[in-house]
Amino acid sequence: MEFTYGNVVVFAVAAFLLAGVYSFVKQGLKIAALVVLVLAGLAVAGGVLWL
Repeated sequence: MEFTYGNVVVFAVAAFLLAGVYSFVKQGLKIAALVVLVLAGLAVAGGVLWL
């Protein structure tokens, strides 16, 4: 496993999106939370494939 700046950035974006999911759920915006959760999943998958 080799971590590069690109990998770290992708995982940081995923963490940021997960924080957005929490925020949307807290506000009661479940559809928006689901959309952001899918985007976070894509970011994590992209980061894993990049490794």
